[in-house]
Amino acid sequence: MARDKRSLFEWLTGSSNTSDDFSFDDLESGTAFSRNIPAASSEPRRTISPTIAADDTEPQQAEEPAGELAVDVYQTPTHIVVKAMIAGVRPEDLEVSITRDMVTIRGKRERHTEGGSDDFFFQELYWGAFARTVVLPQEVDIEGAEAMEKHGLLVIRLPKLDKGRQAKLKVKSN
Repeated sequence: MARDKRSLFEWLTGSSNTSDDFSFDDLESGTAFSRNIPAASSEPRRTISPTIAADDTEPQQAEEPAGELAVDVYQTPTHIVVKAMIAGVRPEDLEVSITRDMVTIRGKRERHTEGGSDDFFFQELYWGAFARTVVLPQEVDIEGAEAMEKHGLLVIRLPKLDKGRQAKLKVKSN
């Protein structure tokens, strides 16, 4: 029984179906790209588009997804420390929410540029809303938490709760 030689594609992918092989003419004419191409996704692409308000008065912009803020989280013997670069964010555009086991940082970085989009060579900086929620590895005392910003670096110091701390109570009688 004669066995056909496998193509390079079959050898690389491990497939044995030769019905999907393309000739040089198929590749050159473009017909190879129009057949047997699976759909990329059945989900529609998310785009930001105007939506009509409930009272049909004025179109509103759909909410833009927030970027994720990069953070460093580490501990000292007495504190959990969260650091994040927030350069370009005004203090009134920054919100820090703390619970005993979680920290959420939200903000918005406004774009202030001269010229139009055609004038850029690179556009790599993130502008717009951002948010980050960090689940803490240990409960913290929210009353003793402090946040400070210096040179675009936000530092949040959260005192750890000492669950092993004990106190003796004196029992009083009436």
